[in-house]
Amino acid sequence: MDEEREQGQERLARRERDVLALERRGFLGPGAKERAIREELGLSPVRYYQLLNALLDDPRALAHDPVTVNRLRRVRESRRTER
Repeated sequence: MDEEREQGQERLARRERDVLALERRGFLGPGAKERAIREELGLSPVRYYQLLNALLDDPRALAHDPVTVNRLRRVRESRRTER
């Protein structure tokens, strides 16, 4: 762990890891994801998506879960180009 800190790679906070873990899951039916956000994380969906968007630009999140972060970055970028 000291080696990680020396390299500037501090670990993600528990909530940040939980947000990424929730994004890895699949949800069936309308409202299931929003319900999970409220019940499991205790966040409003708006706050959840604010945190998630900030995580996508955080190098620690990329190091923690590169597959999920890169997938969400692609989705975000495609939505930006649609506008």
